[in-house]
Amino acid sequence: MADLSINFAGIKSPNPFWLASAPPTNSGYQVMKAFDAGWGGAVWKTLGVPVVNVSSRYAAVNYKGNRMIGLNNIELITDRPLADNLREIEEVKKRFPDHAVIASLMVETREQWHQIVKDSENAGADGIELNFGCPHGMCERGMGSAVGQEPNVLKTIVGWVMEVATIPVIVKLTPNISDITVPALAAQEGGGNAISLINTIQSIIGVDIDNFVPYPIVDGKSTNGGYCGPAVKPIALNMVKNCAQIPGYNLPISGIGGIETWKDAVEHILLGASSVQICTAVMHYGFGIIRDLKSGLEQYMDQKGFQTIDDMVGKALPNTKTWENLNLKYKVVASIDDDKCIGCQLCYTACEDGAHQAIGLTGEGENRIPHIIEENCVGCNLCSLVCPVEECITMERRDDGKEHVTWKERTNADDIPTTFNDKRAGGLGHWVPEPLEALKKGHYDKFKD
Repeated sequence: MADLSINFAGIKSPNPFWLASAPPTNSGYQVMKAFDAGWGGAVWKTLGVPVVNVSSRYAAVNYKGNRMIGLNNIELITDRPLADNLREIEEVKKRFPDHAVIASLMVETREQWHQIVKDSENAGADGIELNFGCPHGMCERGMGSAVGQEPNVLKTIVGWVMEVATIPVIVKLTPNISDITVPALAAQEGGGNAISLINTIQSIIGVDIDNFVPYPIVDGKSTNGGYCGPAVKPIALNMVKNCAQIPGYNLPISGIGGIETWKDAVEHILLGASSVQICTAVMHYGFGIIRDLKSGLEQYMDQKGFQTIDDMVGKALPNTKTWENLNLKYKVVASIDDDKCIGCQLCYTACEDGAHQAIGLTGEGENRIPHIIEENCVGCNLCSLVCPVEECITMERRDDGKEHVTWKERTNADDIPTTFNDKRAGGLGHWVPEPLEALKKGHYDKFKD
């Protein structure tokens, strides 16, 4: 049976599922409740000089009946005294000695960093996470993402912490930067033991169009906040991958962003994370989701023959290439299962207006049935993505698998388009309707002659 336990940069945990530093880890009460439910670790809500928070604090993106696919948060670090948090960390560790408690920290001066690191260690924390990611409120004071966006400053502060730290130090990175690998390398150069990412993405989630105020509204005004939830997973996965693929990089990665199911966690792990942190899903559904997370991960590992989490880490990285290294000779075309088709014609509309006009309709009126025009299908997948019926539209391979040519290889062979009308362009020979054909399908009678 699969072993879910991990040793992340020296921090041991019964499973890889940690609560991220956020409202669910605001108190010892919550962390104890989470550990009792089965969570492996918790990163305490960021400690520092207490703040005064505003009301309200959250706003959400809902999409077609799905609540909170994205969450915007303008809450800051803890507003509770440091002494209360440290006392509760100590209580949690006494009750749950085998679970990971990581103290998230954010202060300003070298002296403050030294003191709060020592205080956290004395309280029994298993590790420290440096919050260099908060994209609102704290960054205006020279902390949070203001540090994460300045690699030299990040490196300096990590160095300050490493001067006194005797437990593992995780550096939490901000996604609000053009190249995540730069601060990742700075964290290693400063002496950090691990990195975690991503923190929330700077955002405005929406606007009250009647009162002209962004959400969430604080006395008729608002501000940008941090975006999280299922909608950010693709961005998080890409940044985790980018850090894991840094040549010679040896810091373990704690993956954060959009994790709601065991499959989400597996995707982070396969791209290089060796622990995962979860916040928004708990804020939505509660600590009880850990049961499905653990059981789903166990079943997946047993099915694939993975004995430990380490066996899985980075398994997808060898298959994750730059675009120039993809096979230009690989060819798929769409295929419609007529027995499953419900005649909604959404595939036709999507392809006709948004892609390559490779779907036709047979029949009359509302009974017209879509079919693939194979010679015009470029295998873009759009029709299969918009189809509401599972496995109704599939992509079938048409090449024989014998040729493998990449853009990089063609570049090296001086065989790529180099002029505006180069006959080596990929679209030559692909049928495209004449422009005026569009008007014959519309309602512009004066053009039909």
